[in-house]
Amino acid sequence: MESSLSSGQLSGQQKDDLMDQVKQQIAVANAQELLTKMTEKCFKKCIIKPGTSLDSSEQKCVAMCMDRYMDAWNLVSKAYSNRLQRERHRM
Repeated sequence: MESSLSSGQLSGQQKDDLMDQVKQQIAVANAQELLTKMTEKCFKKCIIKPGTSLDSSEQKCVAMCMDRYMDAWNLVSKAYSNRLQRERHRM
């Protein structure tokens, strides 16, 4: 694949494989970003005095914050996906 990649000549299967790899890398990057942002936001919101453990109110706050963040993320992702599909149909 190295020689075909350097010459710019990719077969249909190679293009499909490459696209699958790129999509997988994007999915991993999105998941990492989601986890990082959710951790930052929920920590700032819920952990007033960091210590060695979380008390019950902090645990509940973090759980609820993460649930709300995931709900919002899923809503935005679904809306974005629907918009992409509409744009593809217009082409």
